[in-house]
Amino acid sequence: MASPASDAAVSMSVVLLLASFVLSLGGLFIFIASMTRGLFGTAEEGSRVIFAPDEENTSEEPAASPADQARLQAEMRGVATSARPSEMSAADLAARIRADQSSAGPVLLCLSLAVLWLMLGSFAGLTSSLKLHLPDLLVGPAWLTFGRIRPAHLNAVIYGWSSLAGVGVALWLIPRLLKTELVGGRYAIAGAVLWNVGVVAGIAAILMGHSTGLEWLEFPLAPASLLTVGGALMGVPLILTMKRRRVKHLYVSVWYLGAALLWFPLLYAVANAPGVHFGVEQATMNWWYGHNVLGLWFTPLGLAAAYYLIPKVLGTPIYSYNLSLLGFWTLAFFYSQVGGHHLIGGPVPTWLITLSIVQSMMMIVPVFAVAVNQHMTVVGHFRALRYSPTLRFVVLGAMMYTLASLQGSIEALRSVNTITHFTHFTVAHAHLGLYGFFAMVMFGSIYFIMPRVLGREWPHAALISLHFWLVVCGFAIYFIGLSTGGWLQGLAMLDAKQPFMASVAVTLPYLEARSLGGGLMTLGHLVFGTHFFLMMLSRKTHEAGATRFGFLRMSRSTVPVAPL
Repeated sequence: MASPASDAAVSMSVVLLLASFVLSLGGLFIFIASMTRGLFGTAEEGSRVIFAPDEENTSEEPAASPADQARLQAEMRGVATSARPSEMSAADLAARIRADQSSAGPVLLCLSLAVLWLMLGSFAGLTSSLKLHLPDLLVGPAWLTFGRIRPAHLNAVIYGWSSLAGVGVALWLIPRLLKTELVGGRYAIAGAVLWNVGVVAGIAAILMGHSTGLEWLEFPLAPASLLTVGGALMGVPLILTMKRRRVKHLYVSVWYLGAALLWFPLLYAVANAPGVHFGVEQATMNWWYGHNVLGLWFTPLGLAAAYYLIPKVLGTPIYSYNLSLLGFWTLAFFYSQVGGHHLIGGPVPTWLITLSIVQSMMMIVPVFAVAVNQHMTVVGHFRALRYSPTLRFVVLGAMMYTLASLQGSIEALRSVNTITHFTHFTVAHAHLGLYGFFAMVMFGSIYFIMPRVLGREWPHAALISLHFWLVVCGFAIYFIGLSTGGWLQGLAMLDAKQPFMASVAVTLPYLEARSLGGGLMTLGHLVFGTHFFLMMLSRKTHEAGATRFGFLRMSRSTVPVAPL
């Protein structure tokens, strides 16, 4: 029987959470009202701030071959309202080159480490996948047991590949978006080094059997502390560069980047606070963090890149700038409490679960805002995907964001969660968001960024296409197989007439499909990593073509053409 003191505490918690929910709704309506009065700048000004004067209707796609670049320009100018070729001024072009050069060091460090972790994490993931249907595989060494290799895979791809790739892309975007050189790159380099040391130490601890046992938070305190400090340091350049910005209006990508770089250190520090979280509260905190690191760290980084690259490659502003701001603020207002639906049926207050379900359903608002905005920007330009490697990855990632988010909202409903909970369906859903959306956007971003950073084109265009089709086909097999097997698994577990082992046996063919898909994805990652480091080691530079901004008819006498 609950004591009066505990009842009072619960009542106070209810009041606080409901008050924060009402406050978020009030803040949203205030934001919408202020936006309609132009307090956040005009839509015309906001959507065009990423372009230099007279740059619209001109595609920028350094990942395309010169031939595809010409086809892309012809395609975009053919559908533009004006077919007049655009030209950047010599001063604008020189400033853009300086901005790209200013971030080259920290960007190369972050992306190189990220690609290494991607390949290592892929092998760990494939090993853990094979163990699910081949349990006698590699049973000797303790560090290769499923209970260690699987969380090692998770942390390698989350904190090694995804986070470092996201930060690398963010550091490159910052000077582009603010139209000035990056300031404080040494803080980002120091932060990346600390972060990487923390990831190495944390994964080594997991493989040796020293883990907290909390999903997404397996690292012991010491490595976790390095990630907290490193993450904070990697956000410093944004603050310092903001002080020297040369734009009056902040493009929506800056909002997303600022939010992500601020949110992560706070989320991770709270989640790893020693001596604070115990028992049921610890489980609640675990999924509060587990969902927020997806929605308030990876999602803003991915959407920031997509909001910049889609209109930049197409040479046309986004469909609705006001809609992009609405998507940002509704994400901020509605996302923070959605993780509770992972605890449906657990020993947590019903009102907490219900609040989580409500906020999960309200996430439909920012999802549709982003979906309509990004997809309407591409409508009429789908032929451009044939010629742009960047667009193929980023547009596919944007579509997967819509699907993953809508699926997450539906999965939060009790009637659906009853079936999918504790099944492989949840694993498939997690990969739809983190891989289908975020990794695809990062692949496209890296293909766009590296030629600008190194001053050379990708050595083998065929390897980009091979990478794309390997990961797309592999992920399709992975996702469809696990989703189908997970649903059947859930139905079998709910059937009281069947023994538990029946729910295990029904998943076996789908787990084999998971390994097949994972194997294709791993092969795609090896192709990507090999191509990445071949480009790093190459000394060949190009005086013309996409890398040299050759699509802009500028004379060498007025535009510096030294290697970027």
